[in-house]
Amino acid sequence: MTKRLLPALLLVSTLFFAACGSPATPPPSGTTTSSTRPGANSRPAVRNLLVTGAVRKNLLQADAAYHSYPASDYRGLAPGLTYYAFDAQNDRYYAAAGIVPNSKSMGAQVGTQDDGGYNLFTMKRGAPKWTIYDDGLGGAEDSICPLSIPLAVRRVWNWTMHPCYPNS
Repeated sequence: MTKRLLPALLLVSTLFFAACGSPATPPPSGTTTSSTRPGANSRPAVRNLLVTGAVRKNLLQADAAYHSYPASDYRGLAPGLTYYAFDAQNDRYYAAAGIVPNSKSMGAQVGTQDDGGYNLFTMKRGAPKWTIYDDGLGGAEDSICPLSIPLAVRRVWNWTMHPCYPNS
């Protein structure tokens, strides 16, 4: 009887411990995840935030102004490359986004091609506008991050390979 019980016990314990692990894939888009700082009564230090229409519009307008073009010269933010979070440790919002040029604006098309069209954003809570950092080269060899996104923010965004650009 003991010989039959041992394999069953091993199977049950293996399934139990496998269920306790964390997911290998990032949470689906539109969900909120958080990173909790130790000793903070489980209050999240970093919250991954949903990119609402208003946030998307503000990022697009800030990005267009940064490149000295009207927002109408761009179609929007690149799908799957837009991130937004709040870090309570330093009271800042962080965002990252790729911008998609309008096919009718040669200047915007050339600018996003030459600069890479990817930017990092930061904004102190209560500040009127975003500060933008051009990261057009992203993960290119020998490129230097214009802004190193804090590790806790990169964790909720699932950026594991580069400090200023999403995994590709």
